[in-house]
Amino acid sequence: MLKLYHSPLSRSVRILWLLEELGLPYELETVALEPPAPTPFAQKTPFGKVPALEDDGVAMFESGAILEYVLETYGEGRLAPPPGSPLRARFLQWVHFADSTAFIGLGNIAWHTRFAQDTEAEGVASALCDYRTWASAALDLLERELEGNDFLLGAEFSGADVMVGYTVLAAKSFGLVCERHPNVDRYLARLTERPALRRALTSGA
Repeated sequence: MLKLYHSPLSRSVRILWLLEELGLPYELETVALEPPAPTPFAQKTPFGKVPALEDDGVAMFESGAILEYVLETYGEGRLAPPPGSPLRARFLQWVHFADSTAFIGLGNIAWHTRFAQDTEAEGVASALCDYRTWASAALDLLERELEGNDFLLGAEFSGADVMVGYTVLAAKSFGLVCERHPNVDRYLARLTERPALRRALTSGA
């Protein structure tokens, strides 16, 4: 059985959401999210990272990699266009955009405001302004891409929405989804209506 190491409100929400969308059986081990000091790999999981997944001898971390593994192994064609299909490249783009582009600024904001709590330190306020600018730019891009679309691949929900949807949730929590992002706001509303996401947001809390 799949075993997910999960911390509420962390990026492991993505994987819990995915498992719920697919209706897969899993074991959930909830861990408290510790400040990543003195080492960046400080969480009580096999790799010191959240999320982490174990599956019959396979152990891995990184939410995007886990999502692709689960879909390839257990998805049975659900929530991802098949390799070679016209939408496959767009799917992969958004799966990786979620962390490699859109979450970088948010992660730094979270570090300074929730863990380091050093927002008054010299230089930090300026850095936080930069991080918000980067995160807002990613939301601006998403706003344009969602024009006329319910989801990132068009009318159909996919694993790309799981990845990006959590990032948008995080951005919303930092007050970065604003009046210039009506498409993003409507997109988030559609996602939060999904029972699987609602379960993921309350499980282990």
